[in-house]
Amino acid sequence: MRLPALDSPKWHSTWASFGFGFLAVGSSILGLVLFATYVGIGALAHNAGFSLGWALASTLFVWAGPAQIILISTLGAGATIVQAGVAVTLSAIRLFPMVVAILPMLRGPRTPLRKLVLPAHFIAVTMWIESFRLLPRVPRESRIAFANGLGSGLVSVCLFATAFGYELAANLPDLLAAGILLLTPLAFLFSTARNSKQLVDRVALVAGLALFPIVSQLHTGVDLLISGVVAGTLAYGVHRWRRLQ
Repeated sequence: MRLPALDSPKWHSTWASFGFGFLAVGSSILGLVLFATYVGIGALAHNAGFSLGWALASTLFVWAGPAQIILISTLGAGATIVQAGVAVTLSAIRLFPMVVAILPMLRGPRTPLRKLVLPAHFIAVTMWIESFRLLPRVPRESRIAFANGLGSGLVSVCLFATAFGYELAANLPDLLAAGILLLTPLAFLFSTARNSKQLVDRVALVAGLALFPIVSQLHTGVDLLISGVVAGTLAYGVHRWRRLQ
């Protein structure tokens, strides 16, 4: 998508900035991946016996594919609301570094915290990737409105896909649903690899990919967390070592 120049008067309107963000969803291949993923999530919610309204509410308020799969799976298996809430919360911890990375790109020296609540809710992996791609092309004073538009557009796609998948669930083979859900981690992996410009990013990515098969043999239940922390620490150590040379 071709955005206006940074000094264009079109950015002076909050609603125009919001609209640019909303329309930017159409230029992202990840929007298509999200659509396919949430078709699978809608089908999963249907097969687990949840209502369409419940499935749409989970998309709107949880807004994270892996967390929604955990929520649907745990509640569908008979877990209590508290148990499901703890599992979803632990899953959401992975998003905290993304929020920390994006919010400084949005706020200015006088930005009130209340204006950052909605953008913080929208920040998931897709929003994180697209923010790094698009926000540098947006004036800082218009970035919050743009991010709200981008997040609203992504959520709208997912709401439609959830409803679509829910209605298709009766005719969607389990193997196809599983294959559709696999598109999301693959797309995130390729996008992360594409955006890894610095050595520290590449070391973290390669180390994480190499460590996960080994750590998974320990059957800890938090294999991804362990491999991610170790790989990130290793990459940070390499970064610090290079700076001291």
